[in-house]
Amino acid sequence: MRLLKLVPDDTNIDFMRWRNVALVISLVVTLSSIGFTIYRGLNLGVDFVGGQMIRTTFAQPVDVEQLRGRVEGLQLGEASIQEFGGPKSYQIRLPKPAGGDATANVAAEKVKALLTQSYPGARIDAVETVSGKVSGELARDGAMALGLAMLGIAIYIWFRFEWQFGVGALVTLFHDVSMILGFFAFTRRQVDLNVVAALLTIVGYSLNDTVVIYDRIRENLRKYRKMAIIPLLNLSLNETLSRTIVTSLSVLLALGVLLLLGPEVIRNLTIAIFLGIFIGTYSSIYISATILVWLGVKPDSFLRADNEPAGGAEPSRA
Repeated sequence: MRLLKLVPDDTNIDFMRWRNVALVISLVVTLSSIGFTIYRGLNLGVDFVGGQMIRTTFAQPVDVEQLRGRVEGLQLGEASIQEFGGPKSYQIRLPKPAGGDATANVAAEKVKALLTQSYPGARIDAVETVSGKVSGELARDGAMALGLAMLGIAIYIWFRFEWQFGVGALVTLFHDVSMILGFFAFTRRQVDLNVVAALLTIVGYSLNDTVVIYDRIRENLRKYRKMAIIPLLNLSLNETLSRTIVTSLSVLLALGVLLLLGPEVIRNLTIAIFLGIFIGTYSSIYISATILVWLGVKPDSFLRADNEPAGGAEPSRA
């Protein structure tokens, strides 16, 4: 029985032919994502801004504006109401109360009483309350975790390979995270601790793919010292393409099932990772590898000072 091969052994795709086009696309999308995130801001969840979040399911579809007016009539602050998983399920978010936990409990009871009285058959699915102090700590710790993860990865790559590879890994990770944040800013999907976990997962996945490609590039830099850098990068990318596609496809299949059948509570996490796999696979090829060209890496850039014998001859490629 023959093994199934998604990528033939003689694959010879000229990835680097499109490196300048990929640069322009990545630069435009990344800058747009950063600018849009700064201009419009992220739809931060209760985890980061504090307040109360009440999830409820109604017996029939409701008028959102009417629901918002009734909730705000309780004088609890401006209410943010979003559909949550279906036309009958909604998420009601209220600002953090000034009186602490006791006031928060009273406010939650008022909202629950309003919903059950005004909308017969309404069901309260969940009530979450986060104080301002806790939310500030979560926001700070989440941002710190993401920043330290990216910095630690760059330092590891720097020592594991060379400084050019470390810069390439850091730029790649920044590119991936910026695009994910831009997507959430554009779609106004809520950013909570689940999304932070997704971003850390994407950073780890992108690093894993980047390290595999960098390791093959370094190996070929030692092996084919007379080959120009562009053909050498194409050779390395084609040699690791099968592993990249199989890994990405297997993860995407699992995430696709979660998107279709998974619970709504992890929907944002699933969407972030699903999108991050696409972006991470793209950036591993067109950012992490291409940036080595921009940084002037050549086959003889990392030759040792001693008289080390030259590597093998260039391979014949179709």
